[in-house]
Amino acid sequence: MTTSIEPEVRLVAGALGAEISGIDVNTLTDEAFDRIHQLLLAHQVVFITGQTELAPEAHIALGRRFGEVELHPYLPRLEGHPEIVIIDSEDGGKVDVWHTDMTFHQSPPQVSILRLLQVPETGGDTMFTNQCLVYEELSTPLRDFLDGLTAIHVIRIGNEFTSRAEHPVVRVHPETGRRSLYVNRLFTSHIPQLSRNESDAILEYLFRFSEGPQFTCRYRWHAGDIAIWDNRVTQHYAVNDYRDVRRGQRVTVLGDHPTGDQPRWEHYVAAPGQRYWPDRVNAVDNY
Repeated sequence: MTTSIEPEVRLVAGALGAEISGIDVNTLTDEAFDRIHQLLLAHQVVFITGQTELAPEAHIALGRRFGEVELHPYLPRLEGHPEIVIIDSEDGGKVDVWHTDMTFHQSPPQVSILRLLQVPETGGDTMFTNQCLVYEELSTPLRDFLDGLTAIHVIRIGNEFTSRAEHPVVRVHPETGRRSLYVNRLFTSHIPQLSRNESDAILEYLFRFSEGPQFTCRYRWHAGDIAIWDNRVTQHYAVNDYRDVRRGQRVTVLGDHPTGDQPRWEHYVAAPGQRYWPDRVNAVDNY
């Protein structure tokens, strides 16, 4: 396969997603990368087919074209190539909850680049949502309210790893200027300007709304396919509907600190003795 400056492009769904064929990432030219980057900004996630012979060095080099490559804090890495994380369905690699990668960091990743090496005969698709469309489909009063809020994002893995960050509920994309909803079911704990029960109610609505099928695409993998998603404006969900092994390798590119409007209210302070009983997936951070 030779690199083509004008690859073939097929849109995956109306909301987001573009599939690219006719590119060999091992011999990627500047012109071909520019085309990939343009399509990523336009469609939020791109899928590059036919990369069965991709060298680890080329996978890492593709990530470095976007920015600094991350060394993941707790997932297993490929021997000799610590920039590459191993995703294995037999070793904790099934994440069937809608999420945006690592929003618990102060500067979450901007781009993730996943190549699947082994795929189930059936099942194992990945779904993505366009969080720009989600924000734009909210009513004007609700958008105005959310623009003035922040959210706390948290992860705790026993005593091994803990991270916490506060980000705008609505972030502004640093390259396109589009606004997107920036909360997710896996890592967003609460909105600190609201009481905990108010926060739970608002977040549950936003989670359910953002997961609506009208905002999604669904990709059927073939071994060697690469997915590149813009972590600043998407969520994703690995569909857990298979029994066969699903294995891949991922490179993640460090991002900037999410920016949006300044919060318009101070953090909520609970009254003495006020109690809260969590009923949400991520309620690990108390206040």
